[in-house]
Amino acid sequence: MTALIAGLDADRLRHFATREAMRFAASRPNTQHTLNAGDGAFLAGVPMHWMRDWPMPFPLLISSANSATITDVDGYSLDDFCLGDTGSLFGHSPAPVAKAVAAQARRGLTYMLPSTDALEAGRLLTKRFGNFRWQIATTASDANRCAIRIARAVTGRPKILVFNGCYHGTVDDVMVELKGRKTVTRAGMVGQVADPAAHAVVVEFNDIAALQAALAKGDVAAVLAEPVMTNCCMVLPDDGYWPAVRAACDAAGTLLIVDETHTVSSGLGGWARGHGLQADAFVIGKSVAGGVACAAWGLAPDLARKFMAQDAKRLPGHSGMGTTLSGNPLQFAALRANLGEVMTAKSYARMEKRAARLADGLAAAITGAGLPWHVVRVGARVEFICAPGPLRNGTQAKAAHCGPVERAVHLGLVNRGCLIAPFHNMMLVSPATKKRQVDRLIGAFVEVLAELVE
Repeated sequence: MTALIAGLDADRLRHFATREAMRFAASRPNTQHTLNAGDGAFLAGVPMHWMRDWPMPFPLLISSANSATITDVDGYSLDDFCLGDTGSLFGHSPAPVAKAVAAQARRGLTYMLPSTDALEAGRLLTKRFGNFRWQIATTASDANRCAIRIARAVTGRPKILVFNGCYHGTVDDVMVELKGRKTVTRAGMVGQVADPAAHAVVVEFNDIAALQAALAKGDVAAVLAEPVMTNCCMVLPDDGYWPAVRAACDAAGTLLIVDETHTVSSGLGGWARGHGLQADAFVIGKSVAGGVACAAWGLAPDLARKFMAQDAKRLPGHSGMGTTLSGNPLQFAALRANLGEVMTAKSYARMEKRAARLADGLAAAITGAGLPWHVVRVGARVEFICAPGPLRNGTQAKAAHCGPVERAVHLGLVNRGCLIAPFHNMMLVSPATKKRQVDRLIGAFVEVLAELVE
């Protein structure tokens, strides 16, 4: 009997992947030579070790990016649906952001003091995301760390609750998962000394009874969550789930931290604002400044008052929050331009329209190929999942991942001029993404599936 992987013949899949890897390597001699020539300076030969994790024989070297197109050093232009894994959600170097960055560079890059752009950026953060008292960080990981500290400080409780399979950047406190019914430290952690599982609780997404039981113990300072799970095969919330979570947090005296770093793709103001979910603390990063490294965390007014009253009584010294270069004027110039001129209702309407076309096209291709896969879309974020759906929690999402299939499809798409996110099957549509680019991706996907199922 022929072995199947996610509905595909295993031998055919292996032959396709081998052929596509050879095609990629043969087509990029300059990339390979340049990578080898510069291999000694960086650990693993790249600035960030995970840049080796792309499902190609070696990573691309990029010479330029503009709008929704990225160009490598061998001269190949690819339609970019990865968009820096959300960092360039609104396209590469949006004109208002590029202009603001260039102007600010002539006025200085860091002051350790606010600018007038900072005040306007604060107003725009509130206009876009809701009534919070804001602070600026450089990454969403940093912002989440700060929000967690605030929650523990105000509640006097030690634990943070997260959902199995969640992603909140490189925050050690939440590098945990479920093993049976037990919270344990995630496998694969490097150099971890303290045990995150001692101060964290994990439950499955969409299981309100498990959440209520965990909160009833009275030791959870905050629930930290994405409104839609996005980094483990997308998992949508059940109808009525988030109102029930909000009610459970209120009943237990637990705060709710909403991390919209990825789900800002769902619409103007993010998922929570669009669905009427009130957070106690709000985190946004990656795309918020149009590609400039920047994040923000905000506290609802009541939580802000409680924290400021407590902060006024603490002994002087380091709070453990904030870094010297965060809140620099370059960030604020980019924030002001992106929030005010790029992240607009018109942009989102364009993104939604193109993303809906992409999702429909991918779904039709999957149906036409007779595969047991499905497609999920959250606003401008689209994902094909190599398993039946819908998925309801992190355990199901983990089981739905199919590395050999995903790597082969990804490489096949790259060789046909389309770049998607490297670690799962996520695609983003920016305001700059053209209809013809969407149609090329659909066509490439159809072609890859045809070769895999024939």
